[in-house]
Amino acid sequence: MSNWRNCTINDLGTVVGGATPSTKRAENYDGGTIAWITPKDLAGFTGRFISRGERNITEQGLKSCSAQLMPAHSILFSSRAPIGYIAIAENEVCTNQGFKSVVPNENTDYMFLYYLLKYNKNRIEGLGSGTTFKEVSGSTMRGIEVSVPEAVEEQRCIASVLSALDDKIEKNTAINENLAA
Repeated sequence: MSNWRNCTINDLGTVVGGATPSTKRAENYDGGTIAWITPKDLAGFTGRFISRGERNITEQGLKSCSAQLMPAHSILFSSRAPIGYIAIAENEVCTNQGFKSVVPNENTDYMFLYYLLKYNKNRIEGLGSGTTFKEVSGSTMRGIEVSVPEAVEEQRCIASVLSALDDKIEKNTAINENLAA
């Protein structure tokens, strides 16, 4: 077993906030092909990977706001309304402002990061602030302290064990849904 190190989320990847193109401009959405994810898309979502949300945006819509296109395997983490919905981008996606997602760096296994954020969901939620509804800011997300294996290979080993368990759970769920139907 390798050494573990204490670090922050910022040390593991780039925290990316989302944005919403103006809904008053049809050209931001009509015929859009860019996957745009909102917390609503993750409500009731039980999988790990997401490829698209209810709506797509256009290239013009993307350029019209501060949303950023994130690569596949970015970890989407809702930061408000509610805090803690989590999924892995199956392909390039962008999100609305309800997310503080993490694009893992080369020293961080994306699947390990997914499980790390999932494990710390309640702690992150407790760091939220606000009067109308709680929100986790980008600076708060970047500063969250965690402990991780230094070796990416060990991160992958841990993630593969957890992923194998989730694979079995997802398979059993599918079987149960099939039997119920």
